[in-house]
Amino acid sequence: MLFEELNLTTPIINALDDLGYKEATPIQEQAFPVVMSGRDMVGVAQTGTGKTFAYLLPILRSIKFSKEKHPRPKVLIVQPTRELVIQLVEELEKLTKYMNIRFAGIYGGANINKQKDVVYNGIDILVSTPGRLVDMTGTGVLRLVDVQKFVLDEVDEMLNSGFKAQLTTILDVLPKKRQNIMFSATLNRDVDNIIQDYFNDPIRVEIARHGTPLEKIEQTAYHVPNYYTKVNLLKYLLHKKDEFKKVLVFVARKKWADRLYSMIEEEFEGEVDVLHSNKSQNYRIQALQKFADGDFRILLATDVIARGIDVTDITHVISYDTPDYPENYIHRIGRTGRAEKSGKSIAFISKIEKEYLEDIEEMMSYTIPALDLPEDVEISEHLLESEKDKTNQRNSLINIKGREGRGEAFHDKKDKNKKENLGGPGRRKPKKTRPINRAAQRKRSQKKKK
Repeated sequence: MLFEELNLTTPIINALDDLGYKEATPIQEQAFPVVMSGRDMVGVAQTGTGKTFAYLLPILRSIKFSKEKHPRPKVLIVQPTRELVIQLVEELEKLTKYMNIRFAGIYGGANINKQKDVVYNGIDILVSTPGRLVDMTGTGVLRLVDVQKFVLDEVDEMLNSGFKAQLTTILDVLPKKRQNIMFSATLNRDVDNIIQDYFNDPIRVEIARHGTPLEKIEQTAYHVPNYYTKVNLLKYLLHKKDEFKKVLVFVARKKWADRLYSMIEEEFEGEVDVLHSNKSQNYRIQALQKFADGDFRILLATDVIARGIDVTDITHVISYDTPDYPENYIHRIGRTGRAEKSGKSIAFISKIEKEYLEDIEEMMSYTIPALDLPEDVEISEHLLESEKDKTNQRNSLINIKGREGRGEAFHDKKDKNKKENLGGPGRRKPKKTRPINRAAQRKRSQKKKK
């Protein structure tokens, strides 16, 4: 369906034309009339299918410019990470190019006083992370009494990241009469509880069955014996510059990402950067922008950018560490194969991670093809402590001299411990105690005070 058939206003159509968008995706086509109707909605679609525009377009179609000097937000959109807030604000800038709509994004790691000024000056649409939203409402500068549409984007990720308490606080202070809109690539029990507790008979729009593999992405896996062999394999692949033109490498933890960066940075100097939540906000924004612009060919990152981040022309997504949550694997590989383009995903599977792979394949109902390690990749014999077999220390005591016939306590007692306590004059007598006189204690305490 063409966007012109969705009953969008001319300013929105013109903005879409400037972006080169002509045709709506299935989730955008099906979500539009539901959001426009005012009914609560839960949208489920694979990552990279256009969920963001699926709620932004009908919201912008229905919102009206406020003539108030300092309007309070009528639309509230909550995102799990700062990167997603920033990206959504950028999308709003593009879509409202020919409209008079005030909007802003607020998130942690930035100056809260400047954000207070922005909110106080008045906005129609507010985009925020859960933590900063609770902080701002607590100051009294931000009031949510005029919110008419509330959007929860990637709510499963918010719950996985420990934002359940903040979400509950936000939902409890919002006006009872509002439209709730939820979009996510995956649903779980915690998400269902949010829907049951706070949504009013929502319409469910589901484009693809949960967990189905993305058709535009070629998935493969290598079974790698240990960590340092993974390093060797990664270097081998990254040296194929004609093929691996823009590579996003996912690492499980922040420290591990820094360690991997230090191990490959010299070999790929000027081509690689690292991004995780311990980096400053400015650093994270610049790193992602430089990767998007092609200044860096390789970006090492944690799952902080696994969801929703739209960087074009990523040729390969490499899961250096296999995620223990199958949903995270789906989100990772969704960073490639976007906008009708093809992409490739490669997973490095260690012995410990085989069970994670099984969970991923079960969720997708798809077996990821396994490739043989290239002959030029050196199999490292150097192991991390966590990869070494732990031998039970007690087994080394089997042949200790004199154990036979001694039972469990096979060691000889020291002479001083051989004495038996037979009672009599030499035994220790229990110390006599008198009952505590509480009244006397109180009298002594009162005398000291005087």
